[in-house]
Amino acid sequence: MQETFTISELGKEFGITTRAIRFYEDKQLLTPNRVGQKRVYSRSDRTRLKLLLRGKRLGWPLDEIRTVLDMYDAGHEGELKQLQYTCRKINESREQLNQQKSDIDAALDDLAAIEARCLTRINLINTDENAA
Repeated sequence: MQETFTISELGKEFGITTRAIRFYEDKQLLTPNRVGQKRVYSRSDRTRLKLLLRGKRLGWPLDEIRTVLDMYDAGHEGELKQLQYTCRKINESREQLNQQKSDIDAALDDLAAIEARCLTRINLINTDENAA
């Protein structure tokens, strides 16, 4: 496997812009080496970016993602803590998404009921107008 990566290579691999990667650098979530003006990302940086993007997909705020990344940097001794923390965050995310799903289902039911009342009223008005 490749040992180093350019910002363009990582952007292409993960389907994100180089601007997004620079944003994560600004937030100190990624810290590539530099060769002159060129950024050089290690395999560890690539893994950090992969974890970061996974956390974003799960809807985690950057400070929680940073916690996972910091545990990743702790090496083997941080792995257990990282896994336990990640499992807790997954459960919290699942609960939140299930609540949102319930809220959406209730809103869809409300919309269907309102729509049915509107259609019934439209039919009554049309029937009254046709009778007149």
